[in-house]
Amino acid sequence: MIQIALIGLTAVLIAIQFKGGKSEYGIYITLAAAILIFCFGINKMDMIIAGIKEIQGYIHIKETYITLLIKIVGITYVAEFASSLCKDAGYGAISNQIEVVGKLTILTISMPVLMALLRTIDEFLT
Repeated sequence: MIQIALIGLTAVLIAIQFKGGKSEYGIYITLAAAILIFCFGINKMDMIIAGIKEIQGYIHIKETYITLLIKIVGITYVAEFASSLCKDAGYGAISNQIEVVGKLTILTISMPVLMALLRTIDEFLT
């Protein structure tokens, strides 16, 4: 985590230096640092997936639900990453649209789980 913080702080300090004259360089530096940090975060996903699969072994959850959970986490991470980059570049409207589409995508993907839950509730009530 210290490496990530140092990369982020270094990029911000360098981007601040370019803010007065060549502001587009600051955006490119920020983008490069964000992609580098994103790659570090993706490397952590292997450990998370292994942990989720271990939990799956204990509580016997269907594989489709685990896959769905991993997809939702990935969509959230990518949408937040892209939204933050757009917001930092000064394009708030695009940032907001990315967030909305990310939320709608998660809702769409999770619809089968919601329907299964509703069927289960209906079976208990009838």
